[in-house]
Amino acid sequence: MKRRAALAGLGLLVAAALLAPYVVMLLTALKPEAELRITPPRLLPVSWRPQNFARVVRDPEFQSWLRVSLVVGLASTALVVLAAVPAAYHTARHRFAGRGAFLFLVLVTQMFAPTALVVGLYREFFELGLINTYAALILVNAAFNLAFAIWILRAFFASIPREIEEAAAVDGCGPAGTLFRIVLPVALPGIVTAVIFSFIAAWNEYIVALTLMTDASMRPLTVGITSYVTAYVQHWDLLFAASTIAIVPVVVLFALIEPYLVGGLTAGSVK
Repeated sequence: MKRRAALAGLGLLVAAALLAPYVVMLLTALKPEAELRITPPRLLPVSWRPQNFARVVRDPEFQSWLRVSLVVGLASTALVVLAAVPAAYHTARHRFAGRGAFLFLVLVTQMFAPTALVVGLYREFFELGLINTYAALILVNAAFNLAFAIWILRAFFASIPREIEEAAAVDGCGPAGTLFRIVLPVALPGIVTAVIFSFIAAWNEYIVALTLMTDASMRPLTVGITSYVTAYVQHWDLLFAASTIAIVPVVVLFALIEPYLVGGLTAGSVK
């Protein structure tokens, strides 16, 4: 009993430590700009200003940044899934010459930080005339996130008993039908995990977007909201309000797909 109480207390402390920065961000977003310069600083606002969120949402530039982030996140995630599913399924179910080398090379791509590649990426996209275009960010984010998706989906596909596919073949289901009707529904937790990772990684990407998107109207949220605080303009209240809004899609996404993450990989697939 004491051990359970101690673990519960430790869990609460860890949760409080993880949530504290977000609570501070939310409370700061609700303060008038003048209160942000009070010394010593106060945690709770003296006067609450929810209008900060309305100002940010009505800002045409913020709306543009939000649109760019959504387009890039959704499109790059779709590309990742379309490329990762067949690659992962084929490497999980078929042996072929060079399979190990292919998987190793896929893994090696994760060893290079985007910062180390950003100069080369800028030069390449400049020559292709893709600077300040959706295509540049979509392709880069899809390429960066593809390796993780292939590896995690391959593990899910490999964990599915072959007897399921063999039973489908006996019932007259072809390879494509087996994949779409049997394998993909069973591997849904893995697909959802890959989708979550890819979307959040694209949503949070900063350094490549900062380099490739020099036009203010084509910047995603991560880059655009930094314009609220510069050497000449300092709107900390709007910055914190915009940052709070920026994390909402990620929180909502996790809330919606949480059942898939905790569900069994093949629960109920074999009777």
